[in-house]
Amino acid sequence: MKALIAENLLLKQQLLLLTRSRKRAPKLSPLDRFLLGLWTIFLDPRRIKQTAFLVKPSTLLRCHQTLIKWKYRLLFSSRKKRGKPGPKGPSRQLIDLVLEMKRRNPRFGCPKIAEQISKTFALPVDKDVVRRILTAYYRPERGDGPSWLPFLGHMKDSLWSIDFFRCESLRLQTHWVLVVMDQCTRRIIGFGVHPAPAMDGRALCRLFHQATSRQGLPPLA
Repeated sequence: MKALIAENLLLKQQLLLLTRSRKRAPKLSPLDRFLLGLWTIFLDPRRIKQTAFLVKPSTLLRCHQTLIKWKYRLLFSSRKKRGKPGPKGPSRQLIDLVLEMKRRNPRFGCPKIAEQISKTFALPVDKDVVRRILTAYYRPERGDGPSWLPFLGHMKDSLWSIDFFRCESLRLQTHWVLVVMDQCTRRIIGFGVHPAPAMDGRALCRLFHQATSRQGLPPLA
């Protein structure tokens, strides 16, 4: 019943737009885009091509992207903090301390550095803060050995590239997608899709098996 009502409203709104302007592609106002996108949510995806005779696919895609941004803004925005935000990130003294400890102890990881700072200076530091500092400011000295670029160039015939990202469906349902591509031929090996938010190690292994089940492992160099 909801789909039928939404389809009738969608057709009526498009007829109103056609009578408003005799052009083939009339200019849509923000309210028109919102209404068309809202009623499209309740439709069966197979009926969209039959009912959307006025709206271009690019318009529907822009409406979809707007709804995705609005969804995540409602989920993750803080409504309590209405004032001017203060300074963000660690202080300069903490950044220099983390960098100096990393230079003197190159084998120390982020948890070890955070632990040593907490014990020595009685300053509670999270390991994620240390990781962000090292990612943004730490530049290790290059040794005499080969860099990663020549190594990857020699191993490109036996390498796969993996991309793991999150996307939204037409009904704003979140899905995790894993894509595997051959590094040499740029050929897509396969992909796996898993609905969010139930994602753990086992689900990730199933995604990789789903993406590579029809293709053997890459040849060893």
